[in-house]
Amino acid sequence: MMSVSTKTKALTQSDIPGLKLLRRGKVRDVYDLGDKLLIVATDRLSAFDNILPTPIPEKGRILTQISGFWFKKTKGLVPNHFITDELPYIQKALGASVKLDPALYDGRCTLAWKAERIDAECVARGYLAGSGWKEYRQTGRVCGHVLPAGLSEASKLPEPIFTPATKNDTGHDENISREKLAEMIGKDTAMELERLTIKIYNFASSYLRERGLILADTKFEFGRKDGQLIVIDEMLTPDSSRVWSEAKYKVGSSPASYDKQFVRDHLESIGWNKQPPVPELPAEVAEGTARRYHEFYEKLLKS
Repeated sequence: MMSVSTKTKALTQSDIPGLKLLRRGKVRDVYDLGDKLLIVATDRLSAFDNILPTPIPEKGRILTQISGFWFKKTKGLVPNHFITDELPYIQKALGASVKLDPALYDGRCTLAWKAERIDAECVARGYLAGSGWKEYRQTGRVCGHVLPAGLSEASKLPEPIFTPATKNDTGHDENISREKLAEMIGKDTAMELERLTIKIYNFASSYLRERGLILADTKFEFGRKDGQLIVIDEMLTPDSSRVWSEAKYKVGSSPASYDKQFVRDHLESIGWNKQPPVPELPAEVAEGTARRYHEFYEKLLKS
């Protein structure tokens, strides 16, 4: 694990001559290397399906290091696409014709196997929060799961539940039932995705609990490589997970988290209509967001 600092210049968009850009996501730029991918995590931040004009310095490096940590930690649990995030090995794989500037790219690149992506978000929830809490208040269910009556916001669920969502490259992902997922991708595949998702959630939840953190919910993406289901994209980062401090956790309220809720709360407070133009973030909000990412990273590595 490399050290990261919140004081360096942000990278908002990568540009690597000699490589084929496959796509630019909300945060990551992906380059096609044939049977492999080069994934570059930028410092872009999205909220309410819009990319904000204010980057979060070092965010891409921290996300890359967190994902790399989990990919290595769970490779014996569930296979994944990770090859390496160490720049010298990546540079060697790219060859002499492609040069990566260490000042820009060290710590924010992942070399990964290419996989056939399954177009579904695989979400595990151990606590009642976010869209799950909203649906429960209205129906007593979450994505088809009937839950006990009388639960409050942030209540721990009797057991973790699998709540898939559609995978949209643009716009917002939409929660769906397990039955709908089975219709989309086949019953056997849907059941295996549920099993793997809950398996990783339980492992990560236990690991984080030992470090004073609660994994309220998280989402994974999967693909197929040589017929095998593998985890792809990112893994258990503040961008893909809702993580709370156990010391500050309280049922009946929305606990402070290490995800982007800090930014969402600011954007809600200024009355932004969630349509372009997207407002700049004040320095204190950008810096506060960076601190949250950094704090989670440090707690993750705590022995």
